[in-house]
Amino acid sequence: MVTETNNEWDEIQKELTLDPDKAIKTLHEIVQRDIQVGDEIGIKLKEKSILALGSLLAKRKQSQDLADLITATRPFLSVVSKAKAARLVKELVDLFLSIKGSTSAEIQLCLDCIEWSKNEKRSYLRQALESRLIGLYYENSSYTESLSLSSKLLKELKKLDDKELLVEVQLTESKVYHAVKNIPKARAALTAARTTANTIYCPPKLQASLDLQSGILHAEEKDFKTSYSYFYEAFEGFDSIDDPTAKLALKYMLLCKIMLNSSDDVKSIISGKLALRYAGVELEAMKSIATASHNRSLSELEQATKNYKTELTEDPIIQSHLDALYDNLLEQNLLRIIEPYSRVEVQHVATIIKLSLDVVERKLSQMILDKKFYGIMDQSCGVLTIYEEPQVDQSFEAALETINNMGKVVDALYEKAKKLL
Repeated sequence: MVTETNNEWDEIQKELTLDPDKAIKTLHEIVQRDIQVGDEIGIKLKEKSILALGSLLAKRKQSQDLADLITATRPFLSVVSKAKAARLVKELVDLFLSIKGSTSAEIQLCLDCIEWSKNEKRSYLRQALESRLIGLYYENSSYTESLSLSSKLLKELKKLDDKELLVEVQLTESKVYHAVKNIPKARAALTAARTTANTIYCPPKLQASLDLQSGILHAEEKDFKTSYSYFYEAFEGFDSIDDPTAKLALKYMLLCKIMLNSSDDVKSIISGKLALRYAGVELEAMKSIATASHNRSLSELEQATKNYKTELTEDPIIQSHLDALYDNLLEQNLLRIIEPYSRVEVQHVATIIKLSLDVVERKLSQMILDKKFYGIMDQSCGVLTIYEEPQVDQSFEAALETINNMGKVVDALYEKAKKLL
């Protein structure tokens, strides 16, 4: 019996390589077999076949067939142990999520599996599936549902000993808070996740994800040096397990260098040994942004954003920092243009910088209010008057300091006189 099963599995292995269509048919036949409790050999073969069929369907992006497989395997799960059943369902659901199809279909499948696990009273499996559902809600921008489910699940997980799942949920919670711009709570959730992670062995992917989120939050606070260190750690972590997220971490590393006005470092990083395998359009996009920043050219920055719209503007983190970079370059260019003048027409400034009059007027007004330079905007005749930075008279401060020190001297003399009496 054991030899027959081994031979059958060897045949399937050959079919997977030579004729995948035939392998799918054979695997479907094995999956549909009825297995009795105690038939360890049959259980093992069916378990292998389910995972092999799931992997094959995921590679072919046959999401509906994979969803049907997850449903079809449920009767078999009552034959195996709860731990094995939970592992099977989690792996199949992860394979389904890896297809990256419709998020609504993925959410529906998770909800369906969670409902089944509740009916079967499989708490650990339900919690693992709810963790994935929180991530799906986050990807679907359903932040309210994600936070509601995560707060409920965190209360449960803190009572149990599944620290790894607790870290995953806390990390996703941090991402959701960051997405809704609640940075203090995002940082608090991340700190909790890192504290929990320090008490267990953290898988490389999860550790790299923690580093990536740390880098994102430090970048929000304009601490790009620390942010770069975290992104580098994340890049190395993802790269060690050949995870495609490594390219995203590399992009964020380059972004930090650009924001630190170290655009020259971008070329050396891109041509480095580790980064060469990730060469492509996304890195070319970051290189063009670095060139524009180095040249302090607004037109080059705008052109790069148009040429690489998908790679740059569709990532909200890169987009927000590019907006800050654009504002910074605009301010530097305006200050350079108005520097030789004490009185200049705004239209003339707009012509030199090649921007609309409204944009230039609004930006100059904002810069005056932010005290980037001293001047007034006369909108009636469209003229900007620039003043020298006023010199603060230090004599009043010096007089107050002298009076304060004299007061201390008088008090000290009074104390000594009291002792003599």
